[in-house]
Amino acid sequence: MTAIRVDGLTKSHQGFQAVRGISFEVAEGEVFALLGGNGAGKTTTVEVLAGLQRPDGGEVRVLGLDPRADRAALRRRTGIMFQEAGFFPDLTVAATVDAWRGFTFAPRPRAEALELAGLSGRAGVRVRQLSGGEKRRLDLALALLGRPDVLFLDEPTTGLDPEARAATWDVVRGLAGQGTAILLTTHYLEEAQRLAGSMAIMDEGVLVASGGMAETLAARAGRVAFVLPAHVRPAELPLPATVEDGRAVCRAEDPGLAAQTLLTWAAGRGLRLAGLEVRPATLEDLYLDLRHGEHALAGDAGRTL
Repeated sequence: MTAIRVDGLTKSHQGFQAVRGISFEVAEGEVFALLGGNGAGKTTTVEVLAGLQRPDGGEVRVLGLDPRADRAALRRRTGIMFQEAGFFPDLTVAATVDAWRGFTFAPRPRAEALELAGLSGRAGVRVRQLSGGEKRRLDLALALLGRPDVLFLDEPTTGLDPEARAATWDVVRGLAGQGTAILLTTHYLEEAQRLAGSMAIMDEGVLVASGGMAETLAARAGRVAFVLPAHVRPAELPLPATVEDGRAVCRAEDPGLAAQTLLTWAAGRGLRLAGLEVRPATLEDLYLDLRHGEHALAGDAGRTL
C-alpha cells in the first residue's frame, strides 16, 4: 500500500521555484532515499509532506491524507527528524523526552525511546553537555516517540561516529521491517545505498533520476581500476580505459568478466596489474555522473533509470 504519494508537486519561495513538478511514491515498509546537493529542493519537499508548507501546485498525500488540511490527524501517525532541532539546553535528556511525551499521542516509554537511540546511559546529562552526534540521536528518540507509520529523516546521521551510524541504520531497518514508511535524505551515499529500496535524485527542483535501488544500479556500468603499468599506454589495453591519478579505469556492465580479460592480457605480456579493484556500480557513481554532466540535468528532468 502507498504511504506517500507526490504527484506534480511545485513550490516557490519569494519568486524562486524550489520544487518543479516532481512525482514519486513510497510504499509501506519502504525506505526511500531523496538525494541531491544543497539547494536541490529536498528539505522543501519534506516540509510540504510534513504539512509545514503549503504546495503551490500538484497533489501530495501521506497515508491518504492532505498533510496541510489534515495535519492534526497526521501528527499522531508521523515522526519528523529535521537537520536542526531546538532543545532547552539546561534540561536533561530524560526531561526533554518526558516533555515531548506530554504532547505525543500514545508515546513509547522514555526508556524504550532512549534505548532505540543509544542514549540510555545519558538520561541524566543536560542537553548542552551532549556532543553534536548525541544531539542527533536525541532528535531520533523524539521522532520515534509516537511509533510513527511514516517517518521523515533529514540527514539523520550527520555528526555520528561509525558505531552510532551503524546502530542508527539498524533502527531504520527495524522500523521498515515493522511496516514504517521512511523518507530519508542524506549526503552519505553509501548510507542511502545500504538502507533504501528505492531512490530519487533531485537537482534544481526536478528529479533527474529515480527508481528501485537494486534495479537502477544493476543497469549501470561497473568499474575495474588498477595502476597502469609503466610504459603501457591506455590505447594498448584490451578494453577502453581512462586514466585517473595514474590508475587505469575501465567501465563495464560485467566488471568481473572485464577483470578476467585484463588479467589474461597482462599475463600474456608478463605484466602485473597492481592495486586491482573490481566493483559493481554504486550510487556514488550514478550521483557523480549526473552531477558532472553525463546527462544534461535540465534535459533529463524526470528520467527514470
